[in-house]
Amino acid sequence: MPYTNAQKKQHIKEVQTYLYAISLFDTRIPQVIPDGFYGSETATAVRAFQREYGLTDTGNVDSATWNKIIGVYRNYLNSAPCPLNCFPSQKYSLKSGDDGELVYIIQAMLEGLRKNFDNFPATTVCGNYNADTIKAVKMLQQKVGLPQNGIMDCKTWNMLVTCCEHIHKTI
Repeated sequence: MPYTNAQKKQHIKEVQTYLYAISLFDTRIPQVIPDGFYGSETATAVRAFQREYGLTDTGNVDSATWNKIIGVYRNYLNSAPCPLNCFPSQKYSLKSGDDGELVYIIQAMLEGLRKNFDNFPATTVCGNYNADTIKAVKMLQQKVGLPQNGIMDCKTWNMLVTCCEHIHKTI
């Protein structure tokens, strides 16, 4: 049975998908959008991959390149969990009325503390920096010796992350 254009396009898209995923972990590999067409961007990404992973720099996907791409991709998938750096900067802070994804994360972390410490106040995970969140942040600040202002600043964030990491290490 002959190799169809649709099959070829699907295989190219598969290689592009793996290279794109690898580029998220390894910035030496240029990102290529999986579109099923083997153009100059794909060839550039393949060449960069070949150079970085000790293969002959041809820009073509031979069996050695394919096997290495699959191996590197699987290694990244099976590696230790990636840490999440989501607090914007040392000068950033969240306070009453703020909202967004970071507030959800903070609230979930605070709720995790509550589940491990009987006297920690409940926090509704809603994405709004509300009175419950302020109360839980003040409790955290009190427990770790920070000023109890209810504002999530870098120092409070660092203590929250450290407390959560400590809980997960002891479980």
